[in-house]
Amino acid sequence: MKPHPALSGSPRYSAEEFRRRAEMHIAGTPGDFLQYGDYKLNAGAELSLDNMDLKDAAVLIGVVEQDDDARVIFTQRTSTLRKHSGQIAFPGGKLDSGETPESAALREAEEEIGLARHFVDVIGHLPSIPVMSGFRITPVLATVRAGFELTLNPDEVEFVFDAPLSFLMNPANHSRERRKFGEREWYYYVMPYEDRRIWGITAGIVRSVYERLYE
Repeated sequence: MKPHPALSGSPRYSAEEFRRRAEMHIAGTPGDFLQYGDYKLNAGAELSLDNMDLKDAAVLIGVVEQDDDARVIFTQRTSTLRKHSGQIAFPGGKLDSGETPESAALREAEEEIGLARHFVDVIGHLPSIPVMSGFRITPVLATVRAGFELTLNPDEVEFVFDAPLSFLMNPANHSRERRKFGEREWYYYVMPYEDRRIWGITAGIVRSVYERLYE
């Protein structure tokens, strides 16, 4: 990944400070998904998930150590995938039998983008988030040490990029949109960054990280 100029660089947005905030939050009382992100905008939406058979999945929120303005790794999924094709996403996927969210997130990041797990220092995970596409997604928080090289799996990932943590944790960059899903109107977050559009569950997870750690 090419380095980008730091945006309002501050220790507040360093990987070290992210880890400190995440460790404190996880060690406390994190609270379930209903208090954060998209579900905070859509009261009662969880009731429509009651009868769904949700598959467990995990995503890696990898915060790369880069001076005082850390960056977060994203992918764009290929257009041929059955679920969330073409969307901006975190590396991740379904849990295999016997896997923890942490081990699944590390495995998927290695399989999808070639991120070697010895560069990744896992902090822990947030409470899982059920989504309408049939998954129960657990966000795994981690810092990533510099020096890694990436090799993309073209069957799953079209490209990879990073965005500044300072940009993502700034609520001025979190706009809201709405659309109809079946009979329900759903409000969701959108975070345009350069020529990319972060939205859907990915933007919802980013927003929940902001509300949990930086609000």
